[in-house]
Parts: sequence; C-alpha cells; structure tokens
Amino acid sequence: MKLITNRVYGTEDILPADSYKWQFLEDIMRKQAQSYGFREIRTPVFEHTELFDRSVGDTTDIVQKEMYTFTTKGGDNISLKPEGTAGAARAMLEHGVYNEGYPIKAYYLTACYRYEKKNYGRQREFHQFGMEVYGAASAFADAEVICAANSIFDRLGVQNIRLEINSIGCPECRPKYTAALKEYFGAHEAELCDTCRSRLGRNPMRILDCKSPICSQIARNAPQVLDFLCNDCSKHFDEVKSCLDAVKLRYRVNPAIVRGLDYYTRTVFEFVDTEIGTICGGGRYDGLIEEIGGQHTPSLGFGMGMERLLLLLKEQKIEIPEPPVCDLYVLGIGEQAKLKAFNIVEGVRNASLIAEGDIVGRSVKAQMKYADKIKAHFSMVIGDSELEQNSAKLRNMNGGKETVVPLDEGFFNAFFAAYVEDNNSELLEQLDSMK
Repeated sequence: MKLITNRVYGTEDILPADSYKWQFLEDIMRKQAQSYGFREIRTPVFEHTELFDRSVGDTTDIVQKEMYTFTTKGGDNISLKPEGTAGAARAMLEHGVYNEGYPIKAYYLTACYRYEKKNYGRQREFHQFGMEVYGAASAFADAEVICAANSIFDRLGVQNIRLEINSIGCPECRPKYTAALKEYFGAHEAELCDTCRSRLGRNPMRILDCKSPICSQIARNAPQVLDFLCNDCSKHFDEVKSCLDAVKLRYRVNPAIVRGLDYYTRTVFEFVDTEIGTICGGGRYDGLIEEIGGQHTPSLGFGMGMERLLLLLKEQKIEIPEPPVCDLYVLGIGEQAKLKAFNIVEGVRNASLIAEGDIVGRSVKAQMKYADKIKAHFSMVIGDSELEQNSAKLRNMNGGKETVVPLDEGFFNAFFAAYVEDNNSELLEQLDSMK
C-alpha cells in the first residue's frame, strides 16, 4: 500500500527507538539550567512577523531568505519562529515578568523553522535549547551564561570543543566600525554578491557573516571590531575574559565572530566543533527589549542546536544510556487469569516500575518471545492452576531462577524482595526515593 505522502523535506521523525536520546539530552539540559537558577518558558511556535523583522533584523539571511511567513485568514502576517530569543523576550514584556525583579532567568526547549538547504546537522525544522537572562549588565552575567552552556558539554563528556569569544561593541562605538566597514567593502562592491551589496549601505557587519566564498574571502582582510571598541566595551570584554580565566575555562578570541542576528551587542561567543561546526552560539543583546517596545534592559543568552549536539555525541562515540526496560511481564492464560494478570501489572505500574502484559492476543509461546525481546527482568505465568493455588512462579529472565510468589496482597513484597536480591540498582534507587 502506497502512502498518500511522506514527511516534508527538511524535517525528520523522531521514532520511539531514538526518542530516549532526546529525552536524555533534555533531562541534562533542564538539570543544568535549574542548577544555574533558570526556569522554563514556553512560547508559541509562531509570532507576528514584525517581531522577527525588528529583533532578528530585516537585513539578515534569516528574515530575507529563510523565514516561513504566511498570511492568516484574518489577514495577520505570521511567521514560524526561526529562533527562540525573540519570542521569549516578547513574552517577558507582554506578561510583565520584569515585575518579579531582576535578573530574570529563563530557558526553553523548542522547535524552530528556517527555509534553507538541508545539510549535515541542519534541518528546516530543528530543535533548540536556549537560556536567556534579562536585567543583568555585569560581565559576570556573560561569563555565567557561557559557563552554563559549557556545563552541558562537560556533563555529556564532550571533548575538543572550542570556545570562541569576541566583542562587537555597542551603539557608541559601533558607528565608527560601521563607517570603516563601508569604506573597506565599498572598494570591493563590484565583487560582492547581490545580497551583500544591498547590505553595504544599511548594515555592513552582515557581510562578515556571508557564506559566499567570494564575500568570505574579501571579509578576511576587513577591519576588526576589537580595534574600534570604546573604553566601556573594552573594559567589559576584559572583565568577561577575567571571569573565564578565574574558572579556568579555555577560550580563543576570534574577531571574526559577529553572529547572524542584528540584536547582538558587546560579548558574542560560539562553541565550535571542527567537523560539525557551531554547536552553540550566543551573546549579549542589550538593545533587544527596547527594540521590541520595552525599556532599556541589558540581556543575554545562547541557543544550542540539539540535532548537531546529537551528531557530535555520535562522532565522538559518546554512549547515551539505554532507556529502562520492562521490570515484569505477566502472562495470563484464560479469562480469569488474564484479569488477574492485568490487575498485577497495574499494581506494579502504580509502584513506579515498568510492567507489561498481553494486549494483542498473542499465544503463550509468542508472549514469552515478546518478553525476551523487550528484555524484561522478570516474567510470570498465571493460569487456572496458579489461581487455585493462589501463587505463581516468578522467573528471572536473566538467570532463569524461579521464585514462588503469592498472588494476593503479599505479591508486591515478594516481588520487590526478589528484585532486590537480583541486585537491581535501579530498583533500589526507586525504592529509596519512595521512602
């Protein structure tokens, strides 16, 4: 039978056999975010297009070429979110979260959408983990956010990932740098791509981020922003480096980093893998809140691509723990025995363990094969004789040892005792947590 359609180009299905890998990453990300005092924020998958035009920047590739934008039946101009920061900032303002006092720390796990060529580790629908801080101007905030991102790589055991940092200045020193870029790129205008020629007059810094080989080659000899920093920006950048030095977090100053979004100011950073590319990028965006209608609020954060991070773990052969398997599989033979099996399975599940029974009408032989397939720790067969004797044999699927257990209220104590005897550390942890 032919499917009426396949998945949309640039999207991927995360199947049950692989979803545990995502859950593992998400769990680490949540725990690390919480350890830094961040709480989760969830925003809609689409926003008014104006939000991204104003925040991301109408001269960026994202807005000019990559956003999924459409008009609703009501006439609203809507775009699927291409990144997570703008929506989080809008929500913070709209709901007056700033009234809770600064700093506001929020993290998100979200799907994002960009219409670009599908590539290694790059999809049109991709997933991003991000952390946002509002109301913190200190260089310590910059260093804390960078450390928070790095802590995730440390927890995962990632090796040989480079931290690269830069400062792109502020509204006071940026105009001098912009003028220098205009003069430099103006001398090469005829060689630039059409997009960069249009950027030359409005935002020449975007040319530094162009992926065109010719534009990239020209940009290599462009003036460097670090030579144009004002005293405050230079001092701030030195303080960020001092903080990173204090915790012995290695970094490299890379003057070529400008990031691809217009809202960045001062500190920008990337965590880069030689083979896969940028895994995480972020920085400070002190003008973002003001740009979308709020009061001036120093802000910063980062976004981390989950697809790329999973590829990195695969490349470095970092094993993700397998998901927990079935603790007990119960087979019922006959109507009354099936009801009893169903009752026991539910009871084990209520104790926060994993239990299964037949729900598709398999034969006894097929059920035993299935129990073996799902790697159940224990199995138990209940038939008429077991009901009459009010007991059954609990079989250890790993070693074959059998233990007679009652089928009344004493079953659970007997089952737990057998499980503990099997030295199942996972169960011991669960039992301790239930005390």
